[in-house]
Amino acid sequence: MNSSTASQQEEKASLGYGSQGLKSVAEIPEYVETRINTRLKRTRLNLVIKKSLSRPELLEKYGIAKYNLHPNYRFPDSVRDMIPSNVPEYITPPGKNYVKQIVRALYYFKQCALIGPSGTGKTHIVYFIAELTGLPIWEINCGLQTSTYDLCGRYIGLGKENWIDGQIILWCRTGGILYLDEANMMKQDIAARLNPILDTRGHIVLTEKDNEVVNRHRYGYVIISMNPFSSEFVGTKPLNAAFRRRMSVWINFDYLSVGNQISPDEIKLVQKRSGVDEDTATRIVRAGAELRRQYKAGDLPYGPSPGDLINWAVLIADGSTPLEAAEESIIGTTSDDVEIQDIVRRIIKSYFT
Repeated sequence: MNSSTASQQEEKASLGYGSQGLKSVAEIPEYVETRINTRLKRTRLNLVIKKSLSRPELLEKYGIAKYNLHPNYRFPDSVRDMIPSNVPEYITPPGKNYVKQIVRALYYFKQCALIGPSGTGKTHIVYFIAELTGLPIWEINCGLQTSTYDLCGRYIGLGKENWIDGQIILWCRTGGILYLDEANMMKQDIAARLNPILDTRGHIVLTEKDNEVVNRHRYGYVIISMNPFSSEFVGTKPLNAAFRRRMSVWINFDYLSVGNQISPDEIKLVQKRSGVDEDTATRIVRAGAELRRQYKAGDLPYGPSPGDLINWAVLIADGSTPLEAAEESIIGTTSDDVEIQDIVRRIIKSYFT
């Protein structure tokens, strides 16, 4: 063994679990190529379709260019269509850089957890990061109807001839981001099956398939997201302690605007997506920020997301008055309770009178 080989092995051994080794410049490919070979009469056609995979200027903007999550590795053609494209840029609250926090967590620890109210952009940012880093995404909603058979796989038909891999096994074999949404609604037996994948063992045993051991792909990453555990989010429960400690990094999400803290970016977003003027967009965001403040204080059951505010604004842009549009959108979205709707109605009127 020569000295250079020995030093490379020592360097690799010194890296922590999940670390890929820092790069001064990311080597993320910029395009996905799809090749189509066909014939037209006697002419043979070879087509190459290139799809943009990442946006280099955003890698620099968010400070993630040095975190390459799949160096010198090309994902199989069978999953390259699962790499998102044209995802709208995520608007980060002032003073935060969720994109960098998540990518850095994946780089060093291979997994992280996102927690925050509905509508704070947890799913949006996962897809945005998947596009920026060029990773296919495997999304699973951990609702109460999801079973281990759905996720791990099963035999179909008679006997043991036709085995179909579940989502988790496909991810283990192929790599990319395994996105577990509503993780605190997950059944306990599913969490128990995931534990060996998420620690240093890095594998899952398919007891259903003669105890086959499936190793976690070298570039297989996990992001879980959840709403806060509360009676408001029916079906949620505290995470199992063993599962929880396997998430090395926890990132708390919040709204862009809350109370008196108004984000100019959210005003621009509402204005751009709906077509309302700046004054109307500002009033909409201020009303939404107050509703969110009262939600966080426990006085309302729901705080409006940016999407809720945009829906409200779209109806206004279409010709409805702000109060008429609110009746059709933001008021009903908040609650079915008549008293709570009256509270929301009074708040909205205070910003549009």
